[in-house]
Amino acid sequence: MTDAYALSGVDTHAGDLAVELMKKAVSATHNEHVVGGFGGFAGMFDVSFLKNFERPLLATSTDGVGTKVAIAQAIDKHDTIGQDLVGMVVDDIIVVGAKSMFMTDYIATGKVVASRVADIVAGIARACAQVDVALIGGETAEHPGLLAADEYDVAGAAVGAVEAAKLLGPQRVQVGDVVLGLASSGFHSNGYSLVRKIVADSKLDYTKTVAEFGALSLGEVLLEPTKLYTGVLNSLLAGPNGDGVKAMSHITGGGIAANLARVLPKNSTLDVDRSSWSPLEVFRVLAGWGGHKLEALESTWNLGLGFALIVRADAAAAIAAELVAAGVAAWQLGVVESTDCSLEGYVQGAKGVDGGAVRLVGSYKN
Repeated sequence: MTDAYALSGVDTHAGDLAVELMKKAVSATHNEHVVGGFGGFAGMFDVSFLKNFERPLLATSTDGVGTKVAIAQAIDKHDTIGQDLVGMVVDDIIVVGAKSMFMTDYIATGKVVASRVADIVAGIARACAQVDVALIGGETAEHPGLLAADEYDVAGAAVGAVEAAKLLGPQRVQVGDVVLGLASSGFHSNGYSLVRKIVADSKLDYTKTVAEFGALSLGEVLLEPTKLYTGVLNSLLAGPNGDGVKAMSHITGGGIAANLARVLPKNSTLDVDRSSWSPLEVFRVLAGWGGHKLEALESTWNLGLGFALIVRADAAAAIAAELVAAGVAAWQLGVVESTDCSLEGYVQGAKGVDGGAVRLVGSYKN
């Protein structure tokens, strides 16, 4: 007998196959806190360890990958988008000093292709395993008529916890604190609408190679996954240098100055020294194709600066050294000051936060 739902374009059997294909990867993220295993209506996580906290605070974040998925679809490569999703979510949670505990995901697609969904979820699971986060639930929804057969979008949410006394943020920051920059791996998951416009205007093909990037196709270059900071930063905060960290910023949508301004206290300022780093080649090439100066893109792309820490001046060198030893390039961006922020070029606060004021000064290192 024909499944009536299948006549409307929804294939529940493909969904079941996708679940079976992803089961091993998802289960590999489960730890002793996961209750009920794989496949329940709700994911469950034992948080009885929070009884040892004096005042536990839960932190949560939700996000997607944005139009970067269009490039994955263009070259039919779906195994890296999951890492982008995890990075966008858990690296927001670590900003307040919270350790992410578990994550859930949601995939909407025009047609469930089991192997494609499994690739996406396997990528999410691998990234979760890297940062010690359990993937305890998810949903794949088939939306024929709303999305084309090869189209999909992804979203995710995570929950973490932090002891209230260890909460990071602008309330801890003081004049004289040092701001460290952490290198990005590329565009991460922000500014892809501009990336895609530049590629379209340049009449380039994501499946083809371009002279500037060697043997990889343009699409593969632009799908470089988001760098995950949470694992390294969890270790930093738990170690002897952890008490030197005052605040953090994830450089995502809105760009460099705005995201730093959000985590500075009101009436403080920061001059970010452009000469302290050299933007990655991928930013330079795309900017050139689009006819843009790098400085004009600072509110759209991270330009090689994916994350920032605000730390005690006397701890800055040790913290930077620990990060470098863990494989994350880190350098000094500037020092928190108290200057007249009415001066030209400052961005004051962002995303509804009445925070500090930040501007970028100087020229980028070649």
